[in-house]
Amino acid sequence: MPKMKTNRSTKKRLRKTASGHLKRWKAYENHLRTSKSRKRIRNLRKSELVSEADFEKMSTLVPYL
Repeated sequence: MPKMKTNRSTKKRLRKTASGHLKRWKAYENHLRTSKSRKRIRNLRKSELVSEADFEKMSTLVPYL
């Protein structure tokens, strides 16, 4: 059976943690920052885990991560 192809754009956006979860960065940080509070921008800098609902979809996009 042939190997599965990895989605290259997804591979650049996700990392796998030691416990097997997928880590991602939050969106909406870069543009139109003047209307956002400093606290909101600071919290957008942090990374987050991919939700359980999306985990299976993301895992198929990056099978060898």
